[in-house]
Amino acid sequence: MKAARLNRLFNAASNRCFDVAVDHGFFNEADFLQGIESMPAVVRTLVEAGPDAIQLTVGQARHLQSIPGKQKPALVLRTDTANVYGKELPATRFSTTIDEPILQAVRLDAACVCVNLFLIPGAPDMHAQCIENIVRMKTEADHYGMPMMVEPLVFQPNSEKGGYMVDGDPRKIIPLVRQAVELGADILKADPTDDVSIYHKVVETAGGVPVLVRGGGRVSDAELLARTAALLAQGVSGIVYGRNIIQHPRPAAITQALMAMVHEGVSAERALEYLSEQG
Repeated sequence: MKAARLNRLFNAASNRCFDVAVDHGFFNEADFLQGIESMPAVVRTLVEAGPDAIQLTVGQARHLQSIPGKQKPALVLRTDTANVYGKELPATRFSTTIDEPILQAVRLDAACVCVNLFLIPGAPDMHAQCIENIVRMKTEADHYGMPMMVEPLVFQPNSEKGGYMVDGDPRKIIPLVRQAVELGADILKADPTDDVSIYHKVVETAGGVPVLVRGGGRVSDAELLARTAALLAQGVSGIVYGRNIIQHPRPAAITQALMAMVHEGVSAERALEYLSEQG
């Protein structure tokens, strides 16, 4: 059954996936809510734009799954919430999964679940909690035939950068990606390396497990499209972008431009031209 659900995520022609992450409200950070104040409107806009999947929480999945018809994007269910995204790490930290996450995913007709694997300087307890979440979820995911997307996240020190800042050091990303594979990930949602030209090493480390690259914080259209093109050229199986879609002034247009890149091989330059033509 995992194969059947994966077929709903990945485009049959390109064998790639574009998942739009709209699960930011799960993490109790006011800055994350920009652009997603009205979830029904956001989901409707994204469905019309037609990405392969939309990543939502257990409380927001209804906005996607209540839409009639069989052509809507697949649901990727976010299964864990954490309190480590603020300007300072709290004294008491947690990364907690929802109750019976795989069973809830089955009931919501999800095609995949997503769970974090944190590596945060000064917070080894968070890494341990994430591993516990993953190993507990793995058995249930296999039982129900539910693909498990693991999200390896390497943070920069809060004392240096403040807040949720990704560390693009491949010496940290690659071992964490490998750990996610060893723990049984069916799909990886991984950070881009600072030097995108070496990202094929991350893909190699994954050993055939599809790698979808995270988008991170908001950047210019030109930077986003150029980085996407470089990552696709390195052999990734797709992208998972959130704030660069939901905080974009034209979320439908940027979604369609990226879909053309992911599935049709359109260049970054042509995708940027398309955005300009949309005005």
